[in-house]
Amino acid sequence: MLSVLELEPDAEGKIHSHPEEQWGVLLEGDGVRYQGGLEIQVKAGDFWFTPGAVPHGFRAGINGARVLDIFSPPRAEYKKEGSGFAAD
Repeated sequence: MLSVLELEPDAEGKIHSHPEEQWGVLLEGDGVRYQGGLEIQVKAGDFWFTPGAVPHGFRAGINGARVLDIFSPPRAEYKKEGSGFAAD
């Protein structure tokens, strides 16, 4: 499942976890990833992996950020709330 996020400058998500594996690509902007107790600076073009159940988060830089998230398997709550999915 693919999801594109548009983040305002300095927007920060809560540290969270979920059972699905997640890959991310920073399409535009910059920011800081939080994962495994580390703060990792990221810039446009960077790619990362987060195993399922690992706490993680993201803070956009001063110019905002555009992130492509990839989940496997697809997140159930996205299938319920989003559009473009076929019924199970």
